[in-house]
Amino acid sequence: MVKVAPSILSADFIRLGEEIRSVESGDLLHFDVMDGVFVPNISFGLPVIRSVRAFTALPLDVHLMTVRPLELVEKFLDQGADALTLHVEADEPERTERALRLIRARGKKAGLSVKPATPVSALSPFAPFLDLILIMSVEPGFGGQSFMPEALEKIREARRLADSLGTGCQVEVDGGINRETARLCESAGAAILVAGSHVFRAADRAEEIRILRGV
Repeated sequence: MVKVAPSILSADFIRLGEEIRSVESGDLLHFDVMDGVFVPNISFGLPVIRSVRAFTALPLDVHLMTVRPLELVEKFLDQGADALTLHVEADEPERTERALRLIRARGKKAGLSVKPATPVSALSPFAPFLDLILIMSVEPGFGGQSFMPEALEKIREARRLADSLGTGCQVEVDGGINRETARLCESAGAAILVAGSHVFRAADRAEEIRILRGV
């Protein structure tokens, strides 16, 4: 059974507390932090993480779509992030490794993500420092996009890499998740599914989360 991480990027921020309550049957809450540089969009930052941390007991799964994430890691951990995922394309390798080590030193889960055009092999040098591998199945920066089928082979590759570590590293998928693509991703080896618009547009969000889990 996969875990489901509703993405608050698709929530109504005027009613954010109510929106979070409506998806608390999920396993984690996912936050796409965008800086307008690494990706063209801008989303939200530290005050939102801090407010949500005080509001819910769900683990906070924070995805930094930002340049030079090393400079932000401690700030987001201080505000309550339980897992922090960076992009392999976002900084120099030595700084990326430092960021991952720092996350783990704080007792939190360290993740690394690849854009659709970046091969999974780019993650190999950082594998010993990873708790999460996030495969983007859409171009990062905007919600509501359609799933890219070519992501399935990348999920399989990521699963093989994670299994080779023997550390319980999990594969997460973000982008275009619905009932059909959830099962495809699960079969390919995904353990966590990030779902934004599909969950928040559902008439019964708790039921939709249950269906995405495959139970």
